[in-house]
Amino acid sequence: MNRNLMLAAAALITATSATAEEAKAGAPDIEAGKTKATTICVACHGVTGKAIMPIYPNIGGQNEAYLISSLKAYKAGERKGGQAAAMEPMAKMLSEQDIINLAAYYSSQK
Repeated sequence: MNRNLMLAAAALITATSATAEEAKAGAPDIEAGKTKATTICVACHGVTGKAIMPIYPNIGGQNEAYLISSLKAYKAGERKGGQAAAMEPMAKMLSEQDIINLAAYYSSQK
């Protein structure tokens, strides 16, 4: 099998797996995301995603898929550098649904 075809097949399998996993978790709930944000994220990122200090990123209005990907990477210990040491334990406390809800909430902020 040629290399490009193998890469395309691997990407399709990965995309299908992520979609099935997210479907099991349920639809995004922005209000639940806001509630979770006020208990976990607010100390660094603020309620609306505007960071309270320059060392923390502003995540309000950030792309939803990016937020999901980032939180999953922190949770799995795959993301290093920056504030990873602080983010990893926070992300490990989140369920799959929490991640989806937080991403929906913060991405909805402008």
